[in-house]
Amino acid sequence: MTRVDLRDLGTRTVTDARRARTTMATRNVADALVDRLTDWGVGRVFGYAGDGIDPILGALRRREDDVELVTARHEEMAAFMATGHAKYGGGVGVCLATQGPGAIHLLNGLYDAKLDRKPVVAIVGQVVTTALGAGYQQEVDLHTLFKDVCAQYLQTVTTPEQLGHVLDDAFRTALATSSPVCVVVPHDVQQAEAADGASVAHGVVPSSTAYAAGRAVPSAEQLRQAADVLGSGERVALLVGQGAQHAGEQVRAVAERLGAGVTTSLLGKPVLDESWPLHCGVMGHLGTTASADLMAGCDRLLIVGSNDPWTEFYPAPGQARAVQVDLSARNVGTKHPVEVALVGDSAQTLEALLPLLPEREGWTRDVEGFVAGWQETARQRVAQDTGERLNPQAVVHELGAHLPDDVQVAVDVGSVTYWYARFLRLPPGAPAHLSSTLASMGSAMPYAVAAKLLHPDRPVLALAGDGAMQMNGLSELITVAARWRDWADPRLVVLVLSNGDLAEVTWEQREMEGDPRFLASQTVPPFPYAGYAELLGLRGVRVERGDDLTGVCREAWRADRPVLVEAVVDPDTPLLPPRQPDEKVQRMVDGLGQEPGGDRARALLDDQREHERRHRP
Repeated sequence: MTRVDLRDLGTRTVTDARRARTTMATRNVADALVDRLTDWGVGRVFGYAGDGIDPILGALRRREDDVELVTARHEEMAAFMATGHAKYGGGVGVCLATQGPGAIHLLNGLYDAKLDRKPVVAIVGQVVTTALGAGYQQEVDLHTLFKDVCAQYLQTVTTPEQLGHVLDDAFRTALATSSPVCVVVPHDVQQAEAADGASVAHGVVPSSTAYAAGRAVPSAEQLRQAADVLGSGERVALLVGQGAQHAGEQVRAVAERLGAGVTTSLLGKPVLDESWPLHCGVMGHLGTTASADLMAGCDRLLIVGSNDPWTEFYPAPGQARAVQVDLSARNVGTKHPVEVALVGDSAQTLEALLPLLPEREGWTRDVEGFVAGWQETARQRVAQDTGERLNPQAVVHELGAHLPDDVQVAVDVGSVTYWYARFLRLPPGAPAHLSSTLASMGSAMPYAVAAKLLHPDRPVLALAGDGAMQMNGLSELITVAARWRDWADPRLVVLVLSNGDLAEVTWEQREMEGDPRFLASQTVPPFPYAGYAELLGLRGVRVERGDDLTGVCREAWRADRPVLVEAVVDPDTPLLPPRQPDEKVQRMVDGLGQEPGGDRARALLDDQREHERRHRP
């Protein structure tokens, strides 16, 4: 125990000193909370300070050798970091915020965890219990605020005896449901003396940190039904999502047994080696022509761990009989009609299914043709002449050619997501994450920080557009600048595609509405991204010429500190979805026809459509 020296108390009385000594000797609820976090194996908490959580901050200071507090520049970023921590394999992510505005700021990052199904525990302060209902400063009805995003578990701790079982239930629920949960702890409860945990009384609920995930495999009859459906097809396709994250080997074995082709959701992109000849790439609006051809031609569909929302890219109604494997029964059949549901762990279920499947050549030659056609289409798009500004497809493709084998990748939302999905080939086993279902801009930088803190000995790549960087990425560069010297491997490369436009929304307006670019809405103000990085003590490189790309990509991974690469790219490069019917493309043409200078983008669009036509199966 630290001693209080009365000589250092200034004008305080001896009574004050005795009170100070007693306070320091007493273990309060905030201390018990931090202790319980360590019991759950939590070594890192992402948050932002506020007076409503001062006791918790004090407890974290007293245990800072065991639990690291990572301070983001904004509570939203802290919640994104906690979600990123869970996505990159760190287990339950934990974020911390004060009451009122701090709590409100957490929502976006927590919704990202909810929609992408990741376990996060949010710990939130609240005004003192005696003031609740009085319209007190920063008083917000937190249960109303969090009741949707943390629907699986939301509880306020009102007594010290309640803390243990509330935290335990929160962590167990987050793990069991793969979702965010919230624990609210009012300020005065944080300050109260901790319960000793030894009392046995009516209404006092003992608890523990015991947790285990069980083995989940469908019944033998369900497996046989699935095998009958899949085995009777001639052209089997697999759609693979993030639920197959640990089942890559089993997915490949099933596909090879059936002579099937494979496509992935955006979240499923890292599951399989993308150089595999039967891998058709990402499915959907931002996917490949190979994936569209696979879905258009299959007569059987096996969905593994995916709940992909791009329903118009699934097989047409009545075209293909479908089997779905998912750990959550509530996901089965929600995006496409399914004949046989296999509820269970993807790896275990596919292992049990594999011996029941017939071995056949299937349509592997057709699938390899789809893949070859896309590869040629992609090569032509990367080579497109976009004039004075760089081709963004070429920038991402070139950067991908230089990725370290052990890289971790964080991707933002916008046109950069299209280029990542199509042109960034991940090294086998490389984790890559983004805000997929929520599709929230500004997620790449907090994800990158979380990935780097979790694995400081591994390089990280963050991909972002200029809109996302201006939204909040620039602020989190400050976090990078403050922390990079502590990393065993200092390499964190941030690629900013600077085109001065919210390009994805611009193309969506053309595609969906037939409207032209609305400059007041879409323009991103100029900013010296590379210069700002240099100002922070990082390395900043601005690249404007294609001849410089290879050298910049190589040097970025050799630097002795984080590097921001500012690539000045063309905003008019089309975000053409694969195999679009003429009437949908015509809306884009109509929008471009209303724009000054729209002829240039129209020419690029026509060029891309011609690429697709040349390689249609």
